[in-house]
Amino acid sequence: MAIRTIREEGDEILKKVSRKVEVIDEKIQILIDDMLETMHKFNGVGLAAVQVGILKRVVVIHTDYEKEEPLILINPEIIKQKGEQTVEEGCLSFPNKFAKIVRPEEVTIEALDRNGEKIKLTGKGLLAQAISHEIDHLNGEVFIDKILPGTLEYSSPEK
Repeated sequence: MAIRTIREEGDEILKKVSRKVEVIDEKIQILIDDMLETMHKFNGVGLAAVQVGILKRVVVIHTDYEKEEPLILINPEIIKQKGEQTVEEGCLSFPNKFAKIVRPEEVTIEALDRNGEKIKLTGKGLLAQAISHEIDHLNGEVFIDKILPGTLEYSSPEK
């Protein structure tokens, strides 16, 4: 496994639409492992392959490092959403920037897991937020374009 370089604000790749994964091969497995390691190193909740420069529809999400296994989603699609929540959001590709965003309160998705098995799951709260955020990345959309006016905040980098 390896730590990948996270693409940051201003990198054109973040605005590109990711391509569907046709074959879950060894390269995709290595990508998934590297994405997990990278996300954990930077204490992220989620990471899309495009954020490490790979235009493939692959997402990793880990909302609670101590209590659950990470979620691996290949070719995820939101098939249903309901409600809305106003949440404070940040992004590993936009370090030290946080803002309020409106996200669905609940989303239901279909995807493949890392073994190519079809899965369907419903996420609420933070999980719904993370899924929505990462699928936006796959579609070339970034959170900074969706912020509620006047809510952008900056934090100083940790030393």
